[in-house]
Amino acid sequence: MEAHNNILKPWGSYFAIGLLFLFTCVTSFPVYPVAPIATIDPVVPIAPEIPIVPIVPITPVVSIAPEVPIAPEVPIAPVAPIVPTVPISPIDPTAKTHYHEHGIHQRRTGWADGPVYVTQCPIQPGGSYTYRFTTEGQEGTLWWHAHSSWLRATVYGALIIYPKEGSTYPFIKPKKEIPILLAGEWWDANPIDVINRAIRTGAAPNISDAYTINGQPGDFYNCSMKGTKIIRVESGETNLVRVINSALNQPLFFTIANHRLTVVAVDASYTKPFTTSAIMLGPGQTTDVLITTDQPPASYYIAARAYASAQGVPFDNTTTTAILEYEPTVPNAQTAAQLTSKHKHNHKRRFQTSVFPRLPAYNDTPTVTTFTTSLRSSPSNDISVPTHIDEHLFFTVGLGLNPCKPGRSCQGPNNTRFTASMNNVSFVLPSTLSILQAYVQGVNGLFTLNFPKVPPVKFDYTGNVPRALWTPIPGTEAYKLKYGSTVQIVLQDTNIFAAENHPIHLHGYNFYIVGEGFGNFNAKTDTAKFNLVDPPRRNTVGVPVGGWAVIRFVADNPGVWLMHCHIDSHLSWGLAMLFVVENGVGELQSLEPPPADLPKC
Repeated sequence: MEAHNNILKPWGSYFAIGLLFLFTCVTSFPVYPVAPIATIDPVVPIAPEIPIVPIVPITPVVSIAPEVPIAPEVPIAPVAPIVPTVPISPIDPTAKTHYHEHGIHQRRTGWADGPVYVTQCPIQPGGSYTYRFTTEGQEGTLWWHAHSSWLRATVYGALIIYPKEGSTYPFIKPKKEIPILLAGEWWDANPIDVINRAIRTGAAPNISDAYTINGQPGDFYNCSMKGTKIIRVESGETNLVRVINSALNQPLFFTIANHRLTVVAVDASYTKPFTTSAIMLGPGQTTDVLITTDQPPASYYIAARAYASAQGVPFDNTTTTAILEYEPTVPNAQTAAQLTSKHKHNHKRRFQTSVFPRLPAYNDTPTVTTFTTSLRSSPSNDISVPTHIDEHLFFTVGLGLNPCKPGRSCQGPNNTRFTASMNNVSFVLPSTLSILQAYVQGVNGLFTLNFPKVPPVKFDYTGNVPRALWTPIPGTEAYKLKYGSTVQIVLQDTNIFAAENHPIHLHGYNFYIVGEGFGNFNAKTDTAKFNLVDPPRRNTVGVPVGGWAVIRFVADNPGVWLMHCHIDSHLSWGLAMLFVVENGVGELQSLEPPPADLPKC
């Protein structure tokens, strides 16, 4: 990855977009090549290809067409165009899609944010749309994915913003960057069918059959060991590892056997370095860590498995693995070069066995809490935590149950249907026009500005919640913010059906996590515990199971922005809301006009 630093131009940053292609096959086990990091500049080599071999049986899924003209690496000069075309689905040739650049601020470019029917209508089959945006003021590990139904189960990839020329990382310079590790989920079924069946019946969707690292399940699934990702390193190196939880529904623990992880960034924001044996990422979150190869030459498992915070709720308890393999110690540089050349494209293992790591227990909330409360912003982030607050908001987040319609049979608990909500409003997407278009064009009837700033009914959120409060009201509701207003949101988990850790993602913004805790938030006692000096800055916050988190930000990006749980089953059930941020004064504080190629509904 060092080659990127050699081609950076003085006028901007670069980002690389990694594509994870999951293809269709119906017989045997062919191998399909993908490039996790590709580059467009001729002096930068294409990254090594990763073969995708799913577990048995192989299942048809929506995939990116090989001929899609996505610019693999684009200089961010004032505008970075990405031109995706529609993924080709062997199951549904009429598939429509769109792309969300997760964590990109989209300053005044909300039209490029991507969530279907929020900022755009879907790209029609055979069509294209140019996503124009800049990454001014951003640097680090982000990612992109489809943002409709469960398409992102197979349509996602990495998006890396490298330091500008002449600048460096605010931590020890790594010898090299280990290939990006995308942790995903795999179903032995078309994931779109999985969620459609759940919506149709009212039941919870089937859990996944495997987790993956860079498209590979690893050594502990049927027919998967041959394709396990092997990462070769040399002794005495300090390397940068970028980890992305691209799983649909599962927070994941991540570790490397016998190696300590020094956390240096989360969600493309640098942190004060601290060392741990394992990290936890909710769906949508990213973490950069340094590892030092200070162990005896051997093969060590890289592993990820579930953090399952909800009691009594089924989850995929399998473990995905890759391998960190030490190169042998060699006497001179010439021999080392020969070995490197020999093994560069060789997936044959040097060691017969690998050291397996000690992973946290599935429900190890104390380890999660220790990790999240250890995060502190690096001074290099130019920390500016709002202290005077204009908007004090309190949002409950959690599940619910809807009664089955008369004469129908539903497969939720006691003949009900699963649902989810924020402040008792279960979000409903429109299907005829995007909300941003409706807002800009003054179209009435598509959404309202009635989202409540506090729960309609105050109750014991994490206690024994009365059943009368388990059924939310459906609606397409937004909350309006004035440009430049300072905002504090208390995100409160509820014990409706089951308390759970909810990764809440806010589009268009980073925010500071000034506090978190368990039980019901108490403004009188908990506010005094806030960290207003160096709180972590993220775009996705894990609301603790049976607890709360408080975030702060400045509403300085006009447009319509979705806030939602990044567990996609919860989003499908309605755990989301909208912010409408008004224009400020002048062109630079106003949303850009819609682009000419904005997809039509």
